[in-house]
Amino acid sequence: MLTEKQKDLLLFIHARMQERGVPPSFDEMKDALDLRSKSGIHRLITALVERGFIRRLPHRARAIEVIKLPENQGNGSVASIAPQRGFQPSVIEGSGPKPNVAPPPSHVIDARTVSIPVMGRIAAGTPISAIQNHTHDIAVPPDILTNGEHFALEVKGDSMIEAGIHDGDTVIVRRCNTAENGDIIVALVEGEEATLKRLRKKGSTIALEAANPEFKTRIFGPDQIDIQGRLVGLLRRY
Repeated sequence: MLTEKQKDLLLFIHARMQERGVPPSFDEMKDALDLRSKSGIHRLITALVERGFIRRLPHRARAIEVIKLPENQGNGSVASIAPQRGFQPSVIEGSGPKPNVAPPPSHVIDARTVSIPVMGRIAAGTPISAIQNHTHDIAVPPDILTNGEHFALEVKGDSMIEAGIHDGDTVIVRRCNTAENGDIIVALVEGEEATLKRLRKKGSTIALEAANPEFKTRIFGPDQIDIQGRLVGLLRRY
C-alpha cells in the first residue's frame, strides 16, 4: 500500500514520461509535490523501489523506470494528470499525516480498562504515513498510561525488533512534542512521513536510530523532524 505522497510521485513520474519520454528532474518532482527539499524525493523514490513500483537503471541520466501503477489506476486516468508545474497531488479526506490534529481523548471504561484511539499504522522500517485517522478504539490497562493524551498505532516493519517491538504489535504513545535522548518516539520527517525510532540528539542534529543492524541510523537537522509522541507501552497478540 502506498502513501498519498508516494502515489502522487509515481503518477507524476509516469505522466511526465508519457508526455516527454524521460522522467522529471528531482527539482521538478520537488516542486510538483510541494516538498521543502530533494531529500524527501529521495526517500519517496527509495520507498517506491522497495515496493516494486519503479526501478533505477544504471548508466543513464534520470535513470528511473516505472514498472507498475497502483491497482486502481488505469492508463486513462494516469494520462489525464497534467505533468507540469500545475500538477495537483491527490488528497483524500482522512488520509496522510496530521501532526497538528489531536486524536480523540481516551476515556475510562471501568476500573480496569481505559479506551484509547488507534490512529493508523506507524513504520518500523521504511517511513509511511501515520496518525492518519481514527480507525477504532482499544482497551488498555490504566497502569500503562501516564499523564496526558494517548493514542495507539499499529507497527509495520521490523527496524525496532531488538527493542522488543515486532511487526504487528500495537504501540501506546503519549502525545508530546519533546523527548529525551534514548526515548523511542513517533517522528514526522519533513512533515510528510512518520516512523518509530529511538531519538539521539547530537549537537544541533537529530539522529533516528533503529534497533536492528540491517537499518542505518539517519541524521536530520532540527527543522526536519517533528516529534509526535513518546512510546509508553506495547500490546501484542499471540
